[in-house]
Amino acid sequence: MCACVVQRQDGADTPAQMGVRVPPARSTSFEVKSLTVRAVSPGTIRHIIVERHYLHAMPAACWRCFGIYAGDQLKGAAVFTAGPRNGFRVLHGAAPQHVAVLARLWLADDLPKNSESRVIGILLRHAKRERLWKLILSYADPAAGHAGVIYRATGWLYLGRGQPSRYLALGDGQIVHPRTAYGRFGVNNAGHLCRTGITAKQVIQGGKHRYAYVLDPAWRWRLRDPALPYPVKDDAP
Repeated sequence: MCACVVQRQDGADTPAQMGVRVPPARSTSFEVKSLTVRAVSPGTIRHIIVERHYLHAMPAACWRCFGIYAGDQLKGAAVFTAGPRNGFRVLHGAAPQHVAVLARLWLADDLPKNSESRVIGILLRHAKRERLWKLILSYADPAAGHAGVIYRATGWLYLGRGQPSRYLALGDGQIVHPRTAYGRFGVNNAGHLCRTGITAKQVIQGGKHRYAYVLDPAWRWRLRDPALPYPVKDDAP
């Protein structure tokens, strides 16, 4: 998903640095309730996803895209996709169209406190009203310092961690997703990077945290996995 739901703008920090960095000042020029969320075309938000989201890549196939606005200013974006090939199997008897993945969510750091909760709440209400899906999945990447705190605040279920994934360890201590490496260097093969003078090696990181929000209560019993206690913020990658 995609994605902690809310990603930092600076892709150069290591996970350890992310945990100690002082957050930027929040805007006080407007109230959080003034934020609006609008359905938009992928092209409207592509640039901020590529530039600001830590994966630096727009999903190839988008089901729904939304812009987050403060007045007329585009201050964030959300992208829903089909997600992993078998993601819909978290529900017994589900078909692919029943489950969406919140694959990208980025909000500017200068938005007011609690902006993340408001935006997610609006997105969930929209999905319920439009009866788009039965369930939404999202993922938080511990390798990027994310535990999915915002999901706890907005009432999602925690389904544990997924399968381990391949990442790249760079010479400066960063551990980055292959898509992040591709966006930064134009290639994500460790051998090729080394041949161009960039120290890199492939490493295996623990799976991402998985979260689910059941949109249709009648489908709650179909969840294959029981909800688990929320992870602590400093879970090891």
